[in-house]
Amino acid sequence: MPEISRFFGIVVAMYYNDHSPPHFHARYAGQEIRVNIATGDILSGRLSARAEQMVLEWCALHRTELLADWALAAARKPLVKIEPLE
Repeated sequence: MPEISRFFGIVVAMYYNDHSPPHFHARYAGQEIRVNIATGDILSGRLSARAEQMVLEWCALHRTELLADWALAAARKPLVKIEPLE
């Protein structure tokens, strides 16, 4: 799974040829969530409240870049790293 960002121990990645809706995966402390890029809704999984809040904040800041990476992944092209949350 290609990593597109990492911050505060959270790893954000996308799978190539993944199913719709456009989403990304965020892993932290052995847990994982899938987040809908367009809405910021959590599709599945669970993280600690603080980690989840950081992931959703990061998603809102980088929605356009995430959608661009989704298109790259669908085309099986290299993904572009996205700035971490600071």
